[in-house]
Amino acid sequence: MYNFWENLDKFPRFLIATTLGFFLTTFQPIFKLLKNKKVNIIVMSIMIIISISLYLIIKLMLGIN
Repeated sequence: MYNFWENLDKFPRFLIATTLGFFLTTFQPIFKLLKNKKVNIIVMSIMIIISISLYLIIKLMLGIN
C-alpha cells in the first residue's frame, strides 16, 4: 500500500514539469520572433487580436453582461 501512495505522490511533480515544459517549448519561438522590431509589432498585434476574440467569444458563450 505504501508503494501506491508513493506513486500517487509523484503525479503533482509530473504535472508541474509537463506544464512548465509545454509553456517553455511553446513560447520560446515567440520570444525569438520578438527580438526583431518589425516582427514584434506584427506578433503583438496578432496576440492582442486573438486575446480579444477569445475574451468576446467566451463572454458570449457564458452569457456574461
